[in-house]
Amino acid sequence: MAGRRNRVAHLLKQLQQASCTCPSHSHTYSQGIGHATFRKTDYAFEMAVSNIRYGEGVTKEVGMDLQNLGVKKVCVMTDKNLCQLPPVKAVLDSLTKNGINFQLYEGVRVEPSDQSFMDAIEFAKKEEFDSYVAVGGGSVMDTCKAADLYASSPESDFLDYVNAPIGKGKPVKVILKPLIAVPTTAGTGSETTGVAIFDYKELKVKTGIASRAIKPSLGIIDPLHTLHMPERVAANCGFDVLCHALESYTALPYNQRSPCPSNPMNRPAYQGSNPVSDIWAIHALKIVAKYLKRAIRNPEDKEARANMHLASAFAGIGFGNAGVHLCHGMSYPISGLVKKYKAKDYNVDHSLVPHGLSVVITSPAVFTFTAPMCPERHLEAAEILGANITTAKIKDAGLILADTLREFLFDLNVDDGLAALGYSKDDIPSLVKGTLPQERVTKLSPRPQTEEELSALFEASMKLY
Repeated sequence: MAGRRNRVAHLLKQLQQASCTCPSHSHTYSQGIGHATFRKTDYAFEMAVSNIRYGEGVTKEVGMDLQNLGVKKVCVMTDKNLCQLPPVKAVLDSLTKNGINFQLYEGVRVEPSDQSFMDAIEFAKKEEFDSYVAVGGGSVMDTCKAADLYASSPESDFLDYVNAPIGKGKPVKVILKPLIAVPTTAGTGSETTGVAIFDYKELKVKTGIASRAIKPSLGIIDPLHTLHMPERVAANCGFDVLCHALESYTALPYNQRSPCPSNPMNRPAYQGSNPVSDIWAIHALKIVAKYLKRAIRNPEDKEARANMHLASAFAGIGFGNAGVHLCHGMSYPISGLVKKYKAKDYNVDHSLVPHGLSVVITSPAVFTFTAPMCPERHLEAAEILGANITTAKIKDAGLILADTLREFLFDLNVDDGLAALGYSKDDIPSLVKGTLPQERVTKLSPRPQTEEELSALFEASMKLY
């Protein structure tokens, strides 16, 4: 009897294997556990991006967008510097013209802190807005995302949604209010992403919140707004675009990232390099190579600044889904542990290493380190940035990309390494300590790193030239 059952089971298995498996004809299904359960690494990636609208003068439409949504009370967030500039005026004029009831919050801190996030959150909770408009760079957009999130989840503690291991990293299950982002810089790509970054003062390090749920509903990319960026602001924002593209293109592939999520809701926003993100990263890198120097050197070059504005969004789509790795992971303590350095062209009353500068300063050392894991990609990036690779050896990819980056940065007057920002070798243990909790990004490096290797990377970044 048992033998007969076994033969029947064997026959059914053979029939199942031989049957057509195309969606039109297959009627088989399995009650077994899905294959994802047995995998250690992921097998899928997901693209999530805000709606994007681009065009010169398109900011005038924001009031109509809010009118179309039927909103009753709008929070407009910006910072004190931008309040005096045309981008904010253009937004407020559009809201007024279309009869939108709004309140202006101008308390955003450039390079926001946990406290400045919480101040904006309290304002949002108190006023009970039904929509948000962020007018500014990454600091403004990220602050607005956080305000929207916690006002929509008023019972949550601040650390509930902050990335682990610093926070609890809980998935966002609440429905947020509509958020329209109007970027005024060409760097962060925050109008496309579900990421909000801040300085966590207790640990003197940057961290953030990462969830597809917090990405803006709409990004309004108006190239006229970038004409107001001072020279160093344009440079440092451009360096952020450069590293977004390089890091997402060289990140650990999505199907090598672990763990494999048991539920798609648990798949992180930063998933590893993938075929779709690769396209956006490479295209952004090509625009950077062609237009960044022009955009920095001539604020009136509308073509260059408009293209860099697009490159910021393109790189945002790429890294917003693939992620970044060591340049960003190491940048967070560089910004968080700042001593007396104050960047030129930033009208702030506190010490500041701008985000793009803190990211790019380690890039030659980082890409020398990561190149052995995917040398072809590093060599391709070097060629896009202007290197002659006709006689290049694949084993030299990292050195070639590093030299290309050094030449690029020297030409654009970047400070000569971490030492020029006020750091010394004595600071390296603190910088490493601040990098270790950044697992959300450091684990996407194609090459795993030890504490000793991180120390060596910081030491190699003390001087660039």
